[in-house]
Amino acid sequence: MADALTSERAKLDATRFEIVVKGRLSPTLTAAIEGFEVSHCDRGLTHLVGWVTDQARLHSTLELLRDLNIELVSVNAARSRAAGESERRGATARGDSDG
Repeated sequence: MADALTSERAKLDATRFEIVVKGRLSPTLTAAIEGFEVSHCDRGLTHLVGWVTDQARLHSTLELLRDLNIELVSVNAARSRAAGESERRGATARGDSDG
């Protein structure tokens, strides 16, 4: 089911982002950031991972964090598993190798 959902989001040109913030977010706050899940918390950092369909959506999420005075550490486009697999299949079809 998760792979089908990933494929559907990729068709919509959604990009998977990881937003890293300082501190731990409460469950209520995490739920307020729609479309993002807490990936893991360690070393005083919280990793939020979610799909973003366009720049406006990304900016609105970042503005919400700013308005709540949550300190950003990084914002990264994260390669989805489906994208990585299709790239590997393409390299194999072309006869490319990693080594």
